[in-house]
Amino acid sequence: MSRIANTANERQTPADKAMRQEPASVSSFAGQQGEATHLKVAIVHDWLVGGGAERVVLELHRMFPDAPIYTSYAKKEWREKLDGKVVTGFLQYWPLSMLRKFLPLLRIWWFTHLDLSRYDLVISSSGNGEAKGIKTGPNTTHICYCHTPTHFYWRHYSHYVKQPGFGFFDPVARLGLKVLVGPLRRWDLKAAQRPDYFIANSSHISSDIKKYYGRDSMVINPPVDTKRFSSAEKTNRQGFVTVGRQKPYKRTDLIVEACTKLNLPLTVVGSGPDHKKLTRLAGPTIKFVTKANDKDVENYLASAEAFLFAAHEDFGVTPVEAMAAGTPVIAYKAGGALDYVIPGKTGEFFDKQTVGSLIKALESFKSEKYDPKEIQSHAKKFDAEQFRQKLSDFINSVIS
Repeated sequence: MSRIANTANERQTPADKAMRQEPASVSSFAGQQGEATHLKVAIVHDWLVGGGAERVVLELHRMFPDAPIYTSYAKKEWREKLDGKVVTGFLQYWPLSMLRKFLPLLRIWWFTHLDLSRYDLVISSSGNGEAKGIKTGPNTTHICYCHTPTHFYWRHYSHYVKQPGFGFFDPVARLGLKVLVGPLRRWDLKAAQRPDYFIANSSHISSDIKKYYGRDSMVINPPVDTKRFSSAEKTNRQGFVTVGRQKPYKRTDLIVEACTKLNLPLTVVGSGPDHKKLTRLAGPTIKFVTKANDKDVENYLASAEAFLFAAHEDFGVTPVEAMAAGTPVIAYKAGGALDYVIPGKTGEFFDKQTVGSLIKALESFKSEKYDPKEIQSHAKKFDAEQFRQKLSDFINSVIS
């Protein structure tokens, strides 16, 4: 693996100071021939609040520990996790965090006014935000790690118009999306032409990048801490489990209804705007756990017959975590799950996002035919170490 090391700091530019920039980093990176290549590196991310995309940023930080991390907003915990390297703008200081989600035009303004021309390498981690739209200089290599073409504008536009997911602010969000989707799509498409290279987090997203942006991309799956789950305490596997934020697009309602109709034990770990709806749908075999610590989650995954996953997800880290615990996955046959579910070996698919389709899969599922060690071995292909290796190799291939 390429060796990333901290070697020096360089002088701030006036523009950087205006953006609350910390000293820019210079990292030592082993080039294609193995020689040390000194690179001025910057990392850019949409926002840092928590989730799978933030895990990518954390691994980028471990690869380039001195690189500043530009973002529109960051929670305190992520500033600490990223060792104070986070650089934010005026949106950081807005009093109501919810309002930041309504302000794509201001985020566009902020990201496009960053001066990153003095960096040799800029890595943007971008999904439902604007980080990929940064402008760089002629001597800068810009690699975009794309979690998804923006859901609100493209693949899931109709879903978000029906269910914006902002609670009390839904009518405002719905109106704003309908009015602004045209110009925002045009900007998003234009912004997608700025990176020199695209990396997709799954084969599904690679196809979407081609479909919506007209760009080719390489697939490097996001990092998963498989070691954490491989050591979870194994007990007699009983019942089913699902873990995650309870939002409409996650379709946890299908899982709850299917297990209720079949009278199957199910543990639902997590909370979110759909929680009350789910409890109304649930029968006596459904158990809800809204406050689970990391160890609890590990044990729930390790003790289940299977992990149930009904979302059309860009990748889906939690199902891979379940596999790392030796647990097979029953997933909707779409999105990122196509990259890691192997029918008959690591889990099974159900073909339609309906209760009936999931019931059919559950009725034919036999947990005893799966080998936990084989599932764990497959999960290791998605480990954080593999992510760093593949990304390092890719950077070597484009930096001379």
